[in-house]
Amino acid sequence: MNLRGLLETVLITLAALACSLLLFSLFILAYSRLALDEPVGPSELCRALFTGGFGSRRAWMNTLSKAAPLILTALCTALPARLGLVIIGNEGALVAGGLAAAIVGVPLSALPFPLPQLGMLLCAMGAGAVLIALSGGLSHWRGVNATISSLLLTYVMLGVFDYLVEDPRWLRDPASLNKPSSTPIGPGAGIGTIPGLDVHWGLAFGLVACLAAWVLLDYTTFGFAARMTGGNVRAAKAAGLAVGRLILVTCLLGGAAAGLAGGVEIAAVHKQANAGLYAARLGYTGILVSFVARHHPLGIIPVAILFGGLKAASDTLQIRLGLPDAAVDVLVGIVFVLILLFETLYGRLRVFQPREVRPAPAPVAADTPAVAAA
Repeated sequence: MNLRGLLETVLITLAALACSLLLFSLFILAYSRLALDEPVGPSELCRALFTGGFGSRRAWMNTLSKAAPLILTALCTALPARLGLVIIGNEGALVAGGLAAAIVGVPLSALPFPLPQLGMLLCAMGAGAVLIALSGGLSHWRGVNATISSLLLTYVMLGVFDYLVEDPRWLRDPASLNKPSSTPIGPGAGIGTIPGLDVHWGLAFGLVACLAAWVLLDYTTFGFAARMTGGNVRAAKAAGLAVGRLILVTCLLGGAAAGLAGGVEIAAVHKQANAGLYAARLGYTGILVSFVARHHPLGIIPVAILFGGLKAASDTLQIRLGLPDAAVDVLVGIVFVLILLFETLYGRLRVFQPREVRPAPAPVAADTPAVAAA
């Protein structure tokens, strides 16, 4: 991407976010006038959002903790997008990874460090990879729409998760009464925090995954082949590229990233599988993060931190302003709609178009009649 294209992307994205915040402020102002004792003005709302997400060290730690899974789930959409696939099965891959980690984490807890952690995370990555690769394979070899199949597989995975976790004959812990959960993993299978930060290691995994994806897609022959396939599948096949293998590998990598997010959530946050794994809708938010970043691995990092800050600010909005906990979800929905709307502006703004270079007039030969007469 050249400098002009980068500037266009940044400015249009910032404009979409600013308009989203304006609409959200108007919505909260109207809601507070009807449902609350005192109206919540735009300045007060913006101050609370900033304070809750970025106003202190504690807020930053909370923001980074919530951004870590978003970085990984966003890659589940960003990587296949390079081949022209719109994969939205991020939530299903995350749940599959979390379920696999919870299943293997119990018997592996007795092993010495780091065998339990490696076993849990590898199984989580494998489960997420298989789910998304199934969607990519159906799209390439059977012509099934990847967007629809990945979404349907997510619903299937959520049903399987609930069945296994809530049924006492399978994974449900008899001690979990009000909130059905699987048997907790042992202390030896947990994942701690990064030294010096109150953030689990999922953040480091996400940063490394984004850097690796950037190098893979922009500086390798595999990435060149993926971009060529995304630009024109017929041309890629005519050039002799193994399109099916490219799709399968890319979907495997994207699904593994989302599965890793689920495994880290089990090992570092929940310690057991329950509905809290998908209650935060980390996979669905990862789709939005990928679209806002225009599916660029490096762009995912700041966008995920921004949305992690919004999620971290939900408690501040609830405590200080009396807004419901779902208020931030309304903002995220507005952002998603406006980002899709502002997509129509790319390539249409004249200020970002390259200037046309007019060819210089051809020189007049000296032996032409006009020159000779002169």
